[in-house]
Amino acid sequence: MNRLSGFTLIELMIVVAIIAILTAIAYPAYTQYIYRSRRSDAYAGINQSQAILERCYAQYFSYQPTTGTCPVPAATTSPEKYYNINTAVTSSTYTITAVPVGPQANDTSCPSFSIDQGGKKTPDPTTSRCWGS
Repeated sequence: MNRLSGFTLIELMIVVAIIAILTAIAYPAYTQYIYRSRRSDAYAGINQSQAILERCYAQYFSYQPTTGTCPVPAATTSPEKYYNINTAVTSSTYTITAVPVGPQANDTSCPSFSIDQGGKKTPDPTTSRCWGS
C-alpha cells in the first residue's frame, strides 16, 4: 500500500494552538522589556538638565541666577522623545520630572519619576524598579 504522508488537520491545529499560547505568554513580557529599555531615554534627559543646573550652581551659587545666564528650559523632551522633561527651579532647589508620552505613556508601572537637587528620587528606588534597579 502506498500511503500519502503529510499533516492532518488535527496536527496542524495543535501546532497553531501551541504557537498562540507561546505568543500570549511572550508578548506581554516583550512589551514590559521595551518600556524598561525606553526609560534610559528619560535618564538621559534628566541627566542633561541636572548637569546644566549643577554647572549653573557651581558658577553662580544659585540654580536660578538673576542674570538669566543658565539656559534651563522649564519643559523639554528627552533625546528620543519618549518623555517630557519638566524642571521646577528656585534659587536653592530644583526638581526634574520625566513624564512618558507617546507609546511610552502605556508604561503604567512608572507613570513618572523625578529627582531633586539632593538626589532624592521618586518613586523610591528601593521599592520601585523605575530607576533601573
